[in-house]
Amino acid sequence: MASKKEAVVKEAPAQREVRRLQIKFREEIIPAMMKKFSYGSVMEVPKLEKIVLNMRLGDVKDNAKSMQLAIKELETISGQKAVVTKAKKSVANFKIRQGQSVAAMVTLRADRMWDFFDKLVSIALPRVRDFKGISPKAFDGRGNYALGIKEQLIFPEVSYDEIEHVRGFDISFVTTAKTDEEAKELLTLLGMPFAK
Repeated sequence: MASKKEAVVKEAPAQREVRRLQIKFREEIIPAMMKKFSYGSVMEVPKLEKIVLNMRLGDVKDNAKSMQLAIKELETISGQKAVVTKAKKSVANFKIRQGQSVAAMVTLRADRMWDFFDKLVSIALPRVRDFKGISPKAFDGRGNYALGIKEQLIFPEVSYDEIEHVRGFDISFVTTAKTDEEAKELLTLLGMPFAK
């Protein structure tokens, strides 16, 4: 009779699915960036490090049900659990008390980051009314880009019948680029539709 240790069959780890944009990055973008900026090594080529989604909830800070609905929408859009951020100090003019929930954020890395970027560029942004491209002026000087979304309805996961309020949020694209020019070239090659 076989012992318990022998009876347990180890399964091979499942193959990780490689995303469409990851393949494009490896095969097309890295060589194009190396040629344009004359990098000495592949490791110098800037990469997309993470994407941070931030939704401010100041208008519903006193309504727990509305806050939960807004957080659920952010989680549905990102495919990841949101972290609720609290006020660090009280501000009387805004009727905010220290420790009160004021925003929700999600940090996307690896596969979820690539999936979200692909969905944003190929599905969500083309659904914006009168879309003429995004502003190329929202770089921070250190190779990161910020984008404001005015309404969550551009994402296909959000149902118009289920939303309580049209609500926007901010998206920050954090790259390893040292300059804004490198970051813009990277995002452009990935498919970000910058306005001319």
